Amino acid sequence: MKDKKVALVVGAGDAIGGAIAKAYALKGFTVCMARRNAQSLSAYTETLRTEGFDAHGYGVDARNEEQVEQLFADIEANIGVIEVVVFNIGANVPMSILDTTAKKFYKIWEMACFSGFLVGREAARKMIQRNSGTIIFTGATASVRGGASFGAFASAKHGLRALAQSMARELGPKNIHVAHVIIDAAVETQWIKDNHPDYATLSSKDGVVQPADLATNYVMLHEQPRNAWTFELDIRPWVEKW
Repeated sequence: MKDKKVALVVGAGDAIGGAIAKAYALKGFTVCMARRNAQSLSAYTETLRTEGFDAHGYGVDARNEEQVEQLFADIEANIGVIEVVVFNIGANVPMSILDTTAKKFYKIWEMACFSGFLVGREAARKMIQRNSGTIIFTGATASVRGGASFGAFASAKHGLRALAQSMARELGPKNIHVAHVIIDAAVETQWIKDNHPDYATLSSKDGVVQPADLATNYVMLHEQPRNAWTFELDIRPWVEKW
């Protein structure tokens, strides 16, 4: 195992996950990013390397137990010690309960909850050997509230939050910090730009979460002294109603 401290982001793209990876890279971490389509990670991985950071991309289906286990094994054998793991897979798909098939419900649960279990469990298995580490799960408004037409997504995110709570209670006394971040607002992404009806108005008054600013919270959670750990952090712009 190489002598490097590693931050692993599962569910990394050009918005939240990518920003979290860069935030840790700025702190001197080697960053490993994983998503189902490795090809879509290559450009961002190369960008980070061009900027002087040690970055690696992996193609992994986080719903597949063997692939998740292999991801952790490969990183620890060939890159370094995984000190931070961020689970950031979404699956925010609105649909009426009348149109929600069993297949769709199950797929959303697999992506937003079951894959979080696989990633969280594997992170815990590695970190428990050292009695140290940080595991952070990305949540959403749906983690605490089931909105109309978000039954499948809210069910999955509620489950992920419960998993995080259980892990925090079990692993905290073993010096492993588990945290859950609720993002209660629109985040600056291409999809939001193209589809949010109030994007221009919100953006003009600092009402859309910027990925880079959001990412600083993930670093802060890892850097907290263990006598004052945060489990849950909810984040929203100043104009967001809640």
